[in-house]
Amino acid sequence: MTTVKNIYDYIDTIAPFDTQEEWDNSGFLLGEFRKEVKTVVLSLDAVKDTVSFAKSVNADLLLTHHPVIFNGLKKIKRNSAVYELINSDIAVISVHTPYDKAKGGINDILAQMLELENTQTLSNGYLVTGELRQEMSIDDFANFTAQTLDSKGLRYTDTDKLIKRVCVGGGACSEYIWDAFENADCFVTGDLKYHEMLDAGEAGFCVISAGHYETENLPFLKIKDRLEKIFTDVRFIIAPVQNPIRNV
Repeated sequence: MTTVKNIYDYIDTIAPFDTQEEWDNSGFLLGEFRKEVKTVVLSLDAVKDTVSFAKSVNADLLLTHHPVIFNGLKKIKRNSAVYELINSDIAVISVHTPYDKAKGGINDILAQMLELENTQTLSNGYLVTGELRQEMSIDDFANFTAQTLDSKGLRYTDTDKLIKRVCVGGGACSEYIWDAFENADCFVTGDLKYHEMLDAGEAGFCVISAGHYETENLPFLKIKDRLEKIFTDVRFIIAPVQNPIRNV
């Protein structure tokens, strides 16, 4: 019999929860540790559509990247995600910054998806650098990134330089933009503000803002393969939820 704690303990071995940032709220967030788990739903976020799907398949556990409870809650209203999860006795584990930094986690997988070779993790623990198999123009690399990540709202700064060494940081990694600048020809991350991109372009550095969801969703869902190899008595299902942010 597999329990919530069994799954928590396994994730703790590959992405230790004690490595999370002080502002984060990863780990076991809702439910009962001893609860038996037969069905797990995976989703980047615990939005209401995800919770509705979890209820429809009688899920015992919802595994998310972003914490369903991030800041302190003063109210839990009817029909909110947290209310429905509690009312449906669905436990929640969220992996967030521990899995961002973990070996084989979000950023390692993002680097693999972009076919980077000779990768290494920078000292900040988040960014991963690597080399393209062959140099590419920024237009070609941006198009490749958009197709690989299914990013329809991708933005990037222009450059005449060919791209060979790339730095990746899924989600919100704008504070590390200058670390990337010192270690790569181009930085691929989730969401950069206009002035951050403007400053990078003025400094002659290429950045690609490919979307928070797009740079984390597929890399996070890869954890399903690892879990299925360990917990063969559990059904793991990816919630059929699309990016909640629409692009034309």
